[in-house]
Amino acid sequence: MEHSKILYVTSPEEIDRAYPVMCELRPHLTSEQFRAQVQRQQGHEFKLVCLEHASEVRAVAGFRITERLSWGKILHVDDLVTRSQDHGKGFGSRLFDWLVDHARGNGCAQFHLDSGVQRFNAHRFYLHKGMDITCHHFGLLL
Repeated sequence: MEHSKILYVTSPEEIDRAYPVMCELRPHLTSEQFRAQVQRQQGHEFKLVCLEHASEVRAVAGFRITERLSWGKILHVDDLVTRSQDHGKGFGSRLFDWLVDHARGNGCAQFHLDSGVQRFNAHRFYLHKGMDITCHHFGLLL
């Protein structure tokens, strides 16, 4: 894992570099839609980070630090994905650990993420990292 680094993704060019990895999790978004959506969300406390290794983006996470009556100050992960050919190489684990450390460093009381019910491998990973299933998330298409 030497020579890997976590970088904030802010410019349109950086967002475009993160897209090929993120589209594995969010295939419904074109690169143009992804760039526009990230830029809109960045106006609402959304942060996008990537783990780069050997000059390639290997994992990407989108998150925000927010406060809720139910949990206090939390870091909530919207998106966390590792490039499919890099599964099992520790990149996702390193990015996850960075997010947890970032939450602690910013005074968060808790760390949260949502995961699609069909993502069984991701669920095993989150449970292995010490997370608990604490609630059901419901949605309604409008």
